[in-house]
Amino acid sequence: MFARFTPEARRTTIRAGLLALDEGRTTLDEDLFLLALAESWPVAGFTVTPEAVRTEIGERRAAEGRAGDRELLATLGIDLDEIRRRIPVRRDDPLAWRLRRSRVRPLNVVLVGPVGDLPLTGRARKVVEVAMNRRGSGSRVTDEDLLRGLLADGSNASVSILRHLGVDLLPLARSLNFLRRSA
Repeated sequence: MFARFTPEARRTTIRAGLLALDEGRTTLDEDLFLLALAESWPVAGFTVTPEAVRTEIGERRAAEGRAGDRELLATLGIDLDEIRRRIPVRRDDPLAWRLRRSRVRPLNVVLVGPVGDLPLTGRARKVVEVAMNRRGSGSRVTDEDLLRGLLADGSNASVSILRHLGVDLLPLARSLNFLRRSA
């Protein structure tokens, strides 16, 4: 699937996966796509800072009473950081990662990298699928397409985070359509 991604969109997707791993999550959700985009991609109308997004994600997880996987592993005596230090490969090397759809279960999409498999949640899979289908089968997926994928589902956590941070979504969507037409 990564063959259709621009290098920037591939790095953004991998960064979202690394953020999930750094938090000790076992799946990749759409909120971390938003954080990865905020870290790497300024665009008119998309004025949130990575720190604001990170804070909002943390507050939402705490409000839901969800302990992170890192904390759950620590209760078993497993130090996630120590395990990562022992992994000899560069985990941020884009060539070491693949985005793979299961042949047996086509709704399962997994980010496969040097530190293991990270399944995409249904909402994160929707981000990728909308991004891949926005431009047709022959074109490449960009960061703009990933952001369009986030905005496509008005009920996901990323849209809620953007609204809470004061982003006016309509002008943002319009600027993305303008970027798409001019590309």
